[in-house]
Amino acid sequence: MKKFKARWLSLGAFAFDLCAVTASWLLAYVVRFNGPVPDEYLRSGLHALVWVLIAYASMFRGYGLYRGMWVFASLPDLVRIAKAVGVGALAVVIGTALLQPQPIVPRSVWIVSPMLLFLVMGGSRALYRSAKEFYLYGGLVGQGKPVFVVGAGSAGANLVRELKRSGEWRLVGLLDDDAVKQGREINGCRVLGSINDLQRLSAQMKVEHVIIAVPSASPEVHRRIATLCVRAGVKALTLPAITSLAEDQKALTRIRVIDLEDLLGRDPVHIDGAHVGELLANRVVMVTGAGGSIGSELCRQILAFAPAQLVVFDVSEFALYRLNEELRARFPDVAVVPTIGDVKDALLVDKIMQSHRPHIVFHAAAYKHVPLMEELNAWQAVRNNVLGTYRVAQAAIRHGVSRFVLISTDKAVNPTNVMGASKRLAEMVCSVLQREARHRTRFEIVRFGNVLGSAGSVIPKFQEQIANGGPVTVTHPEITRFFMTIPEASQLVLQASSMGEGGEIFILDMGQPVRIADLAQDLIRLYGFSGDQIRVVFTGLRPGEKLYEELLADDETTTRTPHPKLRIARARAVPDELIDQLLPWLMQHRVPSDDEVRRDLRRWVSEYQAPAPGLRSVNVVAGR
Repeated sequence: MKKFKARWLSLGAFAFDLCAVTASWLLAYVVRFNGPVPDEYLRSGLHALVWVLIAYASMFRGYGLYRGMWVFASLPDLVRIAKAVGVGALAVVIGTALLQPQPIVPRSVWIVSPMLLFLVMGGSRALYRSAKEFYLYGGLVGQGKPVFVVGAGSAGANLVRELKRSGEWRLVGLLDDDAVKQGREINGCRVLGSINDLQRLSAQMKVEHVIIAVPSASPEVHRRIATLCVRAGVKALTLPAITSLAEDQKALTRIRVIDLEDLLGRDPVHIDGAHVGELLANRVVMVTGAGGSIGSELCRQILAFAPAQLVVFDVSEFALYRLNEELRARFPDVAVVPTIGDVKDALLVDKIMQSHRPHIVFHAAAYKHVPLMEELNAWQAVRNNVLGTYRVAQAAIRHGVSRFVLISTDKAVNPTNVMGASKRLAEMVCSVLQREARHRTRFEIVRFGNVLGSAGSVIPKFQEQIANGGPVTVTHPEITRFFMTIPEASQLVLQASSMGEGGEIFILDMGQPVRIADLAQDLIRLYGFSGDQIRVVFTGLRPGEKLYEELLADDETTTRTPHPKLRIARARAVPDELIDQLLPWLMQHRVPSDDEVRRDLRRWVSEYQAPAPGLRSVNVVAGR
């Protein structure tokens, strides 16, 4: 039935075009004679009209004018009409020259007739499409939510066309930083100004929504636009990257609300999949601390390279249960071995290594919450982070593990807290073990900063505080941190592990540090609240916390690697006798006090310094 209807519609359009040919041909005569046409010219024109119709009909069919639908008529349809009319007009001129009707067809008719025909055919299609769209969408457009489009490029132009037919949105205008485009129109919508004018224009025109249509722009540009939207108090949506849009997919179906990652503007990570695959494919891989944020994401990334077996090790029963259920569902073809245990349990770790013979071990198990480890739990932090690392590393050496990768932290650089000092000490242990020539295990260290959404990090805390109506607590107005996403960090860990020759400290490119106070305020606006509704309160630096983190110690240098987001630090030398001196302290049969732990840590980690007490500031409310 639909095919039958479509065929009749096509025949109707063809008949309309033939009527247009007739009308434009006769009207051209009227124009030529500026009124009534002499009888002899009228008879001649009517006789010629027969082969004029045949010529144009052939061109119309030949150029496929009836494959498209009038309701979707666009520029390509007009181009086809222009070609068909142009070639048809040329055929009419040639036919006139050959047949020589009497009296002859006036030359002005040759010119005016195709011009009129093109206007009638093109105009009728445009008018039909406009009328149809008004009928379908016109009554709804005025009721849609007012919206700006940021970006007047090709993506913005495509989006404008879709928005004009949307009942959900009412396009108010476009914004673009290109001065040439400002003041111009795209599909009848004006480019009102630059992106910096967003706050003023949104307040002036009562616009509460913005769609960011710059999918090919750099992450830095995306970050700037997203930040401007958040600080202007508008709800921003964005188009995905061009490469993620299917050719036949409408842009409006893929827009999403901007999130915290847009505000941070991180570049996408590209790793050498073939090189990493050589390290992991068909191998036994072990991950300690597998239930944590980084450990669990490492497991997901590793399984994408089809290892022979993945041994997941964690002290938390619930975390390991959840991870095991997820991995078995997502990767049913890979054997996942969930093992519950403490990395300080030398017998258990040794038994696991002996049973499964891993090719590579990713050691992500650590206590890493700075204030919690600073007071009351300092000895547990040192034993878990240092002794645990040593025992897993020794088991790896005994059972011929090819690579041992320690997941470290930027807090290990010039540490001012027990957690950072313990991680630096773990790095030093690995450095000493690497220098032992009697084994083949390569020790590598990967050091990076905060990851978005990790357990115990500031972002989930802020989100919870916002959900509870505030206030959002920040320790200090000037505190800064480096941030990256969990998948990004995990991918770079895998990349680094495939590049190491042993003994390197790899440093991930963390980008620019972020002021936590700005991050908190932007997150409040991102969730649709104002500074008056949810306040930011400064509570003072917590024990062991410093204002900013570093990725390198002062006397360290770095060298480039083939990967643009990885560098290698050349750390200060570590004495060979470190482990012999350290083990008796770690194995003592008493629990030293926090002050004793801090005192003794300075013996092993000379750069460890307590934070300056004058940096505390308590209960200050952020201004707007």
